[in-house]
Amino acid sequence: MPPSEGETVPDFASLLCDGETFRSTPLSDALGARGGVVVCTGFAFSAIARNWWKRFVRAGWDEFDGVPVLGVSRDGPYAQNEFLRWLDRPDFRFFVDVNGDVSEAFDLLGERSHMANVSTPWRSAFVLDPDREIQYAFVADDWVSPLPVADIETAVADL
Repeated sequence: MPPSEGETVPDFASLLCDGETFRSTPLSDALGARGGVVVCTGFAFSAIARNWWKRFVRAGWDEFDGVPVLGVSRDGPYAQNEFLRWLDRPDFRFFVDVNGDVSEAFDLLGERSHMANVSTPWRSAFVLDPDREIQYAFVADDWVSPLPVADIETAVADL
């Protein structure tokens, strides 16, 4: 069962990409002074990820004060850095989840019937305070639902 509001997420460590470099970073070190938003998508250059992240750019999510937006996808660090350069937003960063360990820590992995032997995280977003406690959680129950942007923005404003 994916974590819900009031729960504390594990302090996983994974490669964190910034568009140029990547280094192993614990989630707690990636959060800002007020917390962070963790957004899980399947693969960086998937149509849904491109749509979502461009929407985040238009919404100004790279300008949250003290609340970084952190992606999680199954791609490796070079693909993730290329995706961040494509977005042209240096304030977004991505955790590498090639083996699904991060998604597994959030209990988000789902088998994809049209992708042989591939599992991806359910599309989801978590607004965390600086202690990794979930203030808002959204987990889609299908593979195409958009994120509730207004609800996430309200949760960030309340941090």
